[in-house]
Amino acid sequence: MPVAGAIMVPHPPIIIPQVGGGEEKKIGDTINAYEEAAGFVASLKPDTIILTSPHSVMYADYFHISPGRGAKGDMGKFRAPQVSFNVEYDNELTDRLARKALHLDFPAGVLGEKDPSLDHGTMVPLYFINKYYTDYRLVRIGLSGLSLPEHYRFGMLIREVCEEAGRKVVFVGSGDLSHKLLAEGPYGLAAEGPQYDERIMDVMGRGAFLELFDFDESFCEKAAECGHRSFCIMAGALDGCDIEVKRLSHEGTFGVGYGICTYKVTDGSGKVTGRQFLRIWEEKKMEGLNERRAAEDPYVKLARETIESYVRDGIKPSLPVGLPDDITGRKAGVFVSIHKEGRLRGCIGTISAVYDCIGTEIVENAISASSRDPRFDPIKPGELPLLEINVDVLSDAEDIKSKDELDVKKYGVIVTKGYKRGLLLPNLDGVDTVDEQVAIALRKAGLSENEKGYSMQRFEVVRHI
Repeated sequence: MPVAGAIMVPHPPIIIPQVGGGEEKKIGDTINAYEEAAGFVASLKPDTIILTSPHSVMYADYFHISPGRGAKGDMGKFRAPQVSFNVEYDNELTDRLARKALHLDFPAGVLGEKDPSLDHGTMVPLYFINKYYTDYRLVRIGLSGLSLPEHYRFGMLIREVCEEAGRKVVFVGSGDLSHKLLAEGPYGLAAEGPQYDERIMDVMGRGAFLELFDFDESFCEKAAECGHRSFCIMAGALDGCDIEVKRLSHEGTFGVGYGICTYKVTDGSGKVTGRQFLRIWEEKKMEGLNERRAAEDPYVKLARETIESYVRDGIKPSLPVGLPDDITGRKAGVFVSIHKEGRLRGCIGTISAVYDCIGTEIVENAISASSRDPRFDPIKPGELPLLEINVDVLSDAEDIKSKDELDVKKYGVIVTKGYKRGLLLPNLDGVDTVDEQVAIALRKAGLSENEKGYSMQRFEVVRHI
């Protein structure tokens, strides 16, 4: 049984008495639950603790695993330098994990460490665990900006490496919940904050890890959650395992959600089919993608066939015969957007027509979106079945004098100052107000959100999905 159990825990520095100075007593339920969770870890007597922290090194497209023989840290940033830690890393397991990731071309490894010191997302859980158990070595892992399923996959990879190495492991998913639970809290109140906490505690309290993938990225961002990706990696490490779940506590006293659950593995074979959640999710996802693909109109079909031809064979296809007259006989600006697992994977477009017809515009921008978007690596052949593709055909832009003439659902916006120009399409997930829309367009233009003296245009789109 490579993974004997796991705990989901928060990491508020204030919970440590030397930091809290008495304020920690206001979260007594969390303290009591933490003590129980730490005792649970000790009862399992792990060789290694694997801990994921949102405050360790984090990259957009890479999971960082802390290298070396060990690390030190203290709570000096929180006015308690006397609370210090010195941990020994399981460098053999770290090396195995990095080699396995490299072999599988998975984006994880020991490169890019900026600061070897322990972060508070690591130290707070260890503060409690070390009261009960110290006979372990640590593997410390950061999160990434990759998709939720990709975090779950990483957890599955971790579990596989632990099994190969013969390690008995306990997994610690470190992460606070929403930071926007109270108007008087340090981050204020958002409607999504309490909603997130209620949902995540329900999901984690039932061990219903499939539902982790149902949290929309924009919803999580508005809730200002901290630990969702950490919990996804932990869940992946428990994939296919039967578990006993114990929900211990949830508090939001200071406006930040603190939730604690424990997970005892009762069948660690990894073969409990009803709990192979990534496989279940992928099957449902492919079912939906195939239905969507069957319903694609000629605009999206042309973009998809272009992307597949270019990514697989490096060939830019000619326009097929039989396309609608609107595609072959009219000029317009076109944006091709590619999503994978709910996240943008590439988007390139033209504000106004560059080529002889919409069809050529689609072909050229589809190739660019799949291979030349500077924000992303080129799409690989193995990703093609997972792609969702949109084609937006733009109307001619018209000058406007103020934001009052915009509608975030109906109009896209173009901002211009000198040679700098930024565009944002309408009706995008997570962009709910005109102010947000214009601010993003300004950033894309390389301008400040408080910029003065820029001009604006609006346009409409016909979106093909």
